[in-house]
Amino acid sequence: MKQIKPTTQAAGVSRKSTRGSGKDYAFMRSPSNDQKYEVGDAVDAFCDHEKGTERVRGWLKGIIVQIDNNKMAAVQFRSNVFLTDGWMVPDHILWFPMQSEQVRPYGTGKKVPLIKKIVEDE
Repeated sequence: MKQIKPTTQAAGVSRKSTRGSGKDYAFMRSPSNDQKYEVGDAVDAFCDHEKGTERVRGWLKGIIVQIDNNKMAAVQFRSNVFLTDGWMVPDHILWFPMQSEQVRPYGTGKKVPLIKKIVEDE
């Protein structure tokens, strides 16, 4: 009687390693090609920025300068922008997820009053 070795691989399905070669990819779901934005698009981003001499939080016009793996978009601004913990970003670039509600196509939203930030001097 011939013994059959158990296998975890289904018949006719090849299994490729995700290590070693740069050509094989492992992912939970297939990456989509549905890009919401492209490099060069004008967008509004909700962030901390300077308006005049005051630091405010609101919508600010920027331009998409880089897209990373269809997941993150880099937005560059003309004025000073800040991280949420107060640090100014020297290159005026903030990264946002592509599906973020804090980024929208330029000019599509309604005007919302700015929120003034209170800056404490140490």
